[in-house]
Amino acid sequence: MKGSKKVIAALNKQLTAELSAADQYNTHAEMYADWGLHSLYERMHHEKDEELEHAKRLIERILFLEGVPDTASREPIKIGKTVPEMMKNDLEHEYHVINLLKKAIKVAEAEEDFQTRQMLVGLLDDSEEDHAYWIEQQIRLIDMMGLQNYIQFRAAGEPTPHG
Repeated sequence: MKGSKKVIAALNKQLTAELSAADQYNTHAEMYADWGLHSLYERMHHEKDEELEHAKRLIERILFLEGVPDTASREPIKIGKTVPEMMKNDLEHEYHVINLLKKAIKVAEAEEDFQTRQMLVGLLDDSEEDHAYWIEQQIRLIDMMGLQNYIQFRAAGEPTPHG
């Protein structure tokens, strides 16, 4: 089905953001593993996998609309040096992804591509209610507990595949 060029462009922009998020989350997950923060490693590894699932859905939709998925482009990623910095960088990127999703939803509506809109709304729900919300919770926990208590809390759990 021949899709709107505007919709395909918005989907490719979203794809770049999702793949960039996966790269950042993967790096942070591996850093958490290296530091022995097992539960943070597990969660960020899960988040990376979800971003790749979002990318897969975008690629499938772009192909359905007879577009060419841009899987090579990436946005600059921000790798933190501390747990709070990593969390803040991840939240900033998640807010960026959410903003792009809202813009893409508007484009899909304007182009009357309601199936694409529906898919994007699902990605928005996941990004707002799962990804961003979880990171916001972690930042609040660090503020309430203090960094040392938070790290002790997050170090608990099974060793990662690396440890």
